[in-house]
Amino acid sequence: MTGQDASPEAAPADGPDEAHRRPDGLDDATVEALGKLSEALEVMEQARGFLYGFHRLTGKADLTLGEAVEALRDAGHTDVADRIERELVGRNVIEGRWTFQIVEDFDDGYYALFRSLEKDARDRLAAGRRHLFEAEMKEDRRTHGEPGHEARPAEG
Repeated sequence: MTGQDASPEAAPADGPDEAHRRPDGLDDATVEALGKLSEALEVMEQARGFLYGFHRLTGKADLTLGEAVEALRDAGHTDVADRIERELVGRNVIEGRWTFQIVEDFDDGYYALFRSLEKDARDRLAAGRRHLFEAEMKEDRRTHGEPGHEARPAEG
């Protein structure tokens, strides 16, 4: 960690923008802890994406299953088609729930709380600033003055 502060005089001209500089007095241990919290949220965001993928794929499978039922009927296999339609088409994936209900419960419960607590920690400890750990890692790892290693996009 670089231990840089938020004052404009202390930031190099090619350093991170104000939103990615640690506030005065914020210690390395807190920046690292907030970095871990941010990492955990990023993993949760990826898990949420998989949940939405599951939701979409399950819905597509059910629609395709309906097409299969019709094809079985057209092929003269009414008894097989009837059983699949009755027992599986439109069935709940979990007791009482289709996947949209699972997604809504997740979003409104666990996910909303996770995001809220992460934001509250940043607000209380780092003036709401995001990705401080990563911004400082970038400063430590990039080659200052080398093309493609700029701290931020060019202005204008």
